[in-house]
Amino acid sequence: MSTQNIVAIIVAAPEHAATVAQALEEAVHAVRKEPGCEQYDLHRDRANPNRFVMIERWRDEAAVRAHGTGEALQKLGAVLKTRATLDVVNLDPVA
Repeated sequence: MSTQNIVAIIVAAPEHAATVAQALEEAVHAVRKEPGCEQYDLHRDRANPNRFVMIERWRDEAAVRAHGTGEALQKLGAVLKTRATLDVVNLDPVA
């Protein structure tokens, strides 16, 4: 299995941006401790402060699957469920 590169784009409803930002920041600290997490970096769009981008790198597909069922992501998902949209993109390197 090879390294997994993922970009997650989270767009908070404007009235929930502060709650979403706090939940994302809490998730970062927890997820970075998960086995196989090589990178989990949160960014905020300068042009749209309601849009957050998570850049992720995982050791392998098994680590991504474990992350998907882990406590940190479950807790984050509960906050995002009614407050934001989530688009997850799995990337393959080209060059």
